[in-house]
Amino acid sequence: MFLLLQGVTIRRQFAEDESDNAVIDLPAISQARPGHTLYWSGLPRSGFALAAAEVAKKHPGMLLLVTADTASAYQLERELGFFLTDLPLRILPDWETLPYDTFSPHEDIVSERLRALVEVPRQQRGILVAPITTLMQRLAPPSYIQGHSLSLEVGQQLDLAQFRQQLENSGYHHVANVYQHGEYTLRGSVMDIYPMGSTAPYRLDLLDDEIDTLRQFDPETQRGTGTVERVDLLPGREFPLDEDGIATFRRHWHEQFNVDHRRCPVYQDVSDGLAPAGIEYYLPLFFEATGTLFDYLPDDLLLLTLPGLEAAADHYWQDVHQRFEQRQGDLQRPVLPPKQLFQPVPELFAQLKTLPRLALSETHDDSDSAYRFPCEHAPELAIDGKAEDPIKALRAFLLGRRVLLCAESAGRREALLELLHRHKLHPATVEGWADFANGNQDLALTVAPLDQGLVVKEPAFALVAESQLFGQRVAQSRRRRKATTSADNVVRNLAELRIGSPVVHADHGVGRYLGLQSLSVDGQDNEFLTLEYAEGSKLYVPVSQLQLISRYSGADDELAPLHRLGSDQWSRSKRKAAEKIRDVAAELLDIYARREARKGRAFDIVNDYAAFAEAFPFEETPDQQTAIESVIGDLESDKPMDRLVCGDVGFGKTEVAVRAAFVAVQNGCQVAILVPTTLLAQQHFESFRDRFADWPVNVEVLSRFKSASEQDAVIQQLQDGKIDILIGTHKLLNGSVRYANLGLVIIDEEHRFGVRQKEALKNLRAEVDVLTLTATPIPRTLNMSMAGIRDLSIIATPPARRLSVKTFVRERDLPLIKEAILREILRGGQVYYLHNEVKTIEKTARELQELLPELRIGIGHGQMRERELEQVMSDFYHKHHNVLVCSTIIETGIDVPNANTIIIDRADKFGLAQLHQLRGRVGRSHHQAYAYLLTPPPKVLTADAQKRLTAISEADDLGAGFTLATHDMEIRGAGELLGEDQSGQINSIGFTLYMDMLDRAVKAIQQGKTVDLENNAEDHIEVNLRIPALIPDDYLPDVQERLVLYKRIANADSEDAIRELQVEMIDRFGLLPDACKNLFRCAQLRLKASQMGLAKIEASSAACRVEFAEDTQVEPMAIVKLVQSNAVKYQMDGANALKVKLDDGEAEQRIAAVEDLLEKLAASSNN
Repeated sequence: MFLLLQGVTIRRQFAEDESDNAVIDLPAISQARPGHTLYWSGLPRSGFALAAAEVAKKHPGMLLLVTADTASAYQLERELGFFLTDLPLRILPDWETLPYDTFSPHEDIVSERLRALVEVPRQQRGILVAPITTLMQRLAPPSYIQGHSLSLEVGQQLDLAQFRQQLENSGYHHVANVYQHGEYTLRGSVMDIYPMGSTAPYRLDLLDDEIDTLRQFDPETQRGTGTVERVDLLPGREFPLDEDGIATFRRHWHEQFNVDHRRCPVYQDVSDGLAPAGIEYYLPLFFEATGTLFDYLPDDLLLLTLPGLEAAADHYWQDVHQRFEQRQGDLQRPVLPPKQLFQPVPELFAQLKTLPRLALSETHDDSDSAYRFPCEHAPELAIDGKAEDPIKALRAFLLGRRVLLCAESAGRREALLELLHRHKLHPATVEGWADFANGNQDLALTVAPLDQGLVVKEPAFALVAESQLFGQRVAQSRRRRKATTSADNVVRNLAELRIGSPVVHADHGVGRYLGLQSLSVDGQDNEFLTLEYAEGSKLYVPVSQLQLISRYSGADDELAPLHRLGSDQWSRSKRKAAEKIRDVAAELLDIYARREARKGRAFDIVNDYAAFAEAFPFEETPDQQTAIESVIGDLESDKPMDRLVCGDVGFGKTEVAVRAAFVAVQNGCQVAILVPTTLLAQQHFESFRDRFADWPVNVEVLSRFKSASEQDAVIQQLQDGKIDILIGTHKLLNGSVRYANLGLVIIDEEHRFGVRQKEALKNLRAEVDVLTLTATPIPRTLNMSMAGIRDLSIIATPPARRLSVKTFVRERDLPLIKEAILREILRGGQVYYLHNEVKTIEKTARELQELLPELRIGIGHGQMRERELEQVMSDFYHKHHNVLVCSTIIETGIDVPNANTIIIDRADKFGLAQLHQLRGRVGRSHHQAYAYLLTPPPKVLTADAQKRLTAISEADDLGAGFTLATHDMEIRGAGELLGEDQSGQINSIGFTLYMDMLDRAVKAIQQGKTVDLENNAEDHIEVNLRIPALIPDDYLPDVQERLVLYKRIANADSEDAIRELQVEMIDRFGLLPDACKNLFRCAQLRLKASQMGLAKIEASSAACRVEFAEDTQVEPMAIVKLVQSNAVKYQMDGANALKVKLDDGEAEQRIAAVEDLLEKLAASSNN
C-alpha cells in the first residue's frame, strides 16, 4: 500500500493482504470509527507533525492532537504550521501555573485559550493541539464564551457608555495606553482596544454614535498600520465578573465552604468586582455547571495521541492531590476538591476511548493492528569547518534522494545558502513544504521551525533540520508577541514626570513639579506647568516653553536642592558647572583628535565570518544586529575602535564580543577579555570555548581557578603566540603578561575595576582596538554628546518570547518560600536563593532542606576556595543542584537559562541598581520568571528602602534598566564615560541639563565658536500670540500624556518632527481641535524664529511684533525695505523690533500675519 504525501508517494508496509498494491489516500483514516484505535508505529518524533498534517488534509472533520506536556504542544504547533498552511491550526495551552496557585496565568496565555475555545466549535476542519493537562481541566461552558463575545463593524451604531460598561464587566482593563491583551482606552471619540485572541490591537474612530473607521495599530509606536472592516471581541476572562457572575459565585461559595467569608480575601475581592490572583482555581463557583474541552469539540472528530499521555496525566493528578492536601486547612483561602476542578484520569480516558483514535508511536510494532512507517531519524550531518571538505557528510547523504534543508529564519537561510554556494552546492529556494513536495528539486532550502530531521526510505526523500548541520539546537523559542520596542521609545518615557518630581528650569533652577494648571491670561485660556521653589514660591511655565524644562536626575528626589526664585544661587551653580563642562568637552575633543590622528589596524572580514555567524544558536534581535554591524564596521576601519555596548542583563552583549574576537583572530591578532570577577571569567571562558569549538582557535582563561604552574604555562603560551583569546581578571594587566600580537581588548563592566586598573586600561586605548560591555543603563542622550568621541551601541530589545520578571515584595515567610520554590521545581526549573551573610548561609540552606527534603541544594559564596566554588557553580549549571543558596557573587555574569526564580533575602539592604542586576539572573528563557524580594516587617524598613523596593517591583518590564528613573544608574553611566569627578556637577544642575550643556559645548568647540553655556538664545525664544494654544483636556484627558506631548512639541527641532507629531496625534486621538492646531503653528513659528535669529514674537488683536536677536540672520536692509513699502502698516518699535498693525486680529489672522511677516523678512534677506 502507499501513503500519498502531497505529491510524494510513500510506500507503506502493512501486515495485511500483500496482493493489494493500490495507491490509496491514508487507508487507516477510513477505518477509524468511534471507540476504535489505529496504531501507527515506527514513526520518529520528528515525523509526528508531518503525519498529523497529512491526516488533517484527508480527514473531513477536526483533529484533536494531544501531547504529554505544554512544551511539546508548542513545538508541534510550530511544525504543523509549516506542513499545514491551508487549514486552521489552534493551540489550547494549560495555564502554566501550579494547581491551586495564588498566581494567575499570563494575559497572552488566556488570550490564546479563549481564541481556541471560540474558534474550534465554528470550524469544520483543522487541528487543535492541546497538552493532556488542558483536557483534564474543567472549563467555562460554551454558552459563556458565545454569550460574552461580540463583533464591531464599520458603520455600526455604538453607545460608548454602554459599550465601556460591557468591556469592564467582561474583564477588560481601562489604561492610559494600550499595550497588552485585555486593555482598552477612550479619548473623546477614539477608542483603542486589544481584544483577547487578537494578534494586534485596534483603534475605533466614532462619528457621533457610528463607527467611522477600524484600524490596527502598533502597540509600541501607537501608530496605525492598516484598516479593517470588522473586529471580533472575546470576553476578557474565562469566567464572568458581572453582577450575575458575582451573585452566582457568592451563592456557590456559601454552599461549598463553611468559613467566615469576611476573613476571606478572595470572597471580598470578587464581591467588589475584582479578580484576585489565582481566581482561576475557583472557576466552578461562577457557573451552575462547568464544561470540558469535549463540550467544545465538533462532530466528526479524529483523536491523535502521542506517547506518554497516561503517565503524564497520572503524575499531574498526583500533584493536584498533593497540593490540595497541603491547602485544604486554610480557612482564609479554602480550596475546591480536585474533582470539581479537574476530570479524574479514569473518567478522562474513558471519554477519550469513545472517540475514533489514531495513536502515533516511536517504537516498532509488528502486530496485525499496527501500520509501520518506513522512515527514521535523519543522521547527524555536521559541517566540519576544520576538514578539507566541510560538507562531505552532507554530499554523501544527498546521493539517491531528494532533500529539503530547513533553516530557522530568513536570515539564517541566506547565510546557509552562502555557505553552501562556497562549497559548490546550489539548492533551490522554496517557499515551504508544498512547493517542495509538488516540485522536482533534488536539493531545496526553506525556512521551517523543525526540531529534528526525518528520512523516508521509499520514495527516497529527507527533511534536514539546521541542528543536524551545526550540531546543536539553533531554534529560538516561539515569540509570544513581536518585540518592536525601540530604544528611542524607551528613552522618550524618561520625560514623564510625577507630581512632586524635581525638575530643572534653565533660568530658575531646580523646583518641584506640581502638575498642569489652566490659567486665563489676557482673556485666553492656556495650560501652564506649576513649579514650586524654595520657601513655597510658585512659578507658572507656559507649555509653549517646555524646552526650558528638563527632568532632574541627581540626588534623591526628596533631597533635590530646590532653588530660591530671584536669588543668584542658580546662576552660580550653573556658572560653576559650565566651567567644568567646557573642560570636559575640550578633553573629549582632545581624545577624539588623538584617535583621528592615530592610524589603527584595519581588519579584513574573512569568508569564514558568515559561517561563524551562522552558527549562533539564536536569531539576533534588531538592536543586537545593529550593534554587531557597528562593531564590525569599526574593525574594518583604520581608525582605532573605542566602542561601548550597553544592554540589559541577558540581552546578548556577549555575542557582539564573540563576533569581534573572531574577526581579530582570523586576522592573526590576539584578543584579551578583561572581566571583574573570577566567576565571570570562567563563565566567559565556557561561552567562548563552546562558540569557537569548531574552529582552530585556542581560548584560555587566566584566573585563580588555575594553579600557579598552570598560570605560568598560559602566560608562556600567550607570549609564544599559541593562545588566540585570553580571558581573565585584572591579572591580564600585570606587567608579567606579555602578548605576541595583541589586537583587540574586550572589557566587561569596566566600572567595577579599581582606579589603577582603569588607568592601565586608559593607556591600552592608545594602542589597540577596545570594545567595552556594560549592563549599566546609559541614556540615549549620551549618544548625542559622544558621537564620534566614544561610540555607543544600545541593545534595548529583549530576546524573542522572553517575558518580564514578575516581582513581589513580601515579608519573609516560610510557606511563601516553599510555594515559590515548588512552583519552579515542579516545572523543571531551578532557583537562586540569595542570602548575603556568609556566616549564616549554611544555616539558611539547612532550613530550606528541612522545608523541602527533596531539594538538591548547593551553596556558593565568595569566601569559598576558588575550585570549590567553581565546582558548585558547574554543578548548578548542569542541573545537579536545583536550588543554589548563594551570596551576591552571582550578581555579574552567571548565566543559567533554566533558573527562572530568584528569592532575595533581606532585599531592603540592596541598592536599586544591584536589585535590578540580581533580578536579571532569571528570566532568560520563554518561561514566566519570578523574583521574590523578602524583607523584615514593613514597620522596621527605612523610607528609602521602601521607595527602592516599590520602584523595582513597579519597573518589571523588559529592558527596565533603560526606563527605571533611577538616578544612581544614570549618574554611574555618565561617570563611566566622563569621569567620576563629574558626578557633583550633575547633582547640582541635574543630569538632563548637564548633558544638554555638554552637547552644546562640544558642538561649539568643533565649530570654533565661543562656548556660552549659561545663555542659550534658541531656548529662550518667546512666542506669545495671546490665543488659546493647548491640548484641551476633553480631547486628551490624561494629564501625564498631555505633559509628554507638550514636551515633545516644545523639543521638536524640525518641520518634519512637528508634522510627524501632528500625524501621530490625529492618528491616536482624532482630528485636532483649533487650540491644538494653534499650538502646532506656534511651535512652527518658534522654529522659524530660531532659524532667522529672532528673540521674541508677540501679537494682540491690534498688532503683531517681532524682536530681533543680536546675531539675527535678517538683513537690516530687508527691514528697511519692508517699512518703506508701507509705513502705515510696518513700523520700527525701538532699535531692534518691528511692529505690524492688524485690522481685525482674531486667532487665525494673528497667526497668518506673523507667518506672512516672517516669509517677507526671509525673502528680502535672501534677495
